[in-house]
Amino acid sequence: MPSEVVVEKQKLKNPPLDLRYLGDRALRQPAKRVAKVDQELRLLAKEMLQTMYTADGIGLAAPQVAVQKQVIVIDCEPDNPANPPLILVNPVIKQLSSQLCVMQEGCLSIPGVYLDVVRPQVAEISYKDENGRPRTLKANELLARCIQHEIDHLNGVLFVDRVENKIALNAELSKHGFSAKAVKPIA
Repeated sequence: MPSEVVVEKQKLKNPPLDLRYLGDRALRQPAKRVAKVDQELRLLAKEMLQTMYTADGIGLAAPQVAVQKQVIVIDCEPDNPANPPLILVNPVIKQLSSQLCVMQEGCLSIPGVYLDVVRPQVAEISYKDENGRPRTLKANELLARCIQHEIDHLNGVLFVDRVENKIALNAELSKHGFSAKAVKPIA
């Protein structure tokens, strides 16, 4: 069954949803599980994808547009029209690899800030797709990182909370006009 959520990978003059930025309370509230995957949820996913493509992102979680639902959209190949985006509803991490890797991360909610974050290299997740069907996915490299980053959003965690180099973190946040007080370090 093909996806019912079809979106052109293009920038819109006026994206349908407003992004929230570091310091906004909406980013720190845990998202609620989705009880029913329906047309309204597919519309939300479509609007999230349009907003993500407009902002040059590869992932977006519903709390980033002030919707407290466990919905994530991801497209690690936004320039490839043949690669369909992923829509993850109620995603749950089943297993993470013991191999860790460091990569630079950024976030549409903290524009301009890019810092190194250590995360497991492989992630195995279960979720429902945009048609409500249960799925599992084993992801590695960029996709695994993106999934972990977006699932963090569903739990009110931002990538800057995971940055170990506090000097670089404070310098980057300050340079882009964000307050380091908005960071909630993970112990």
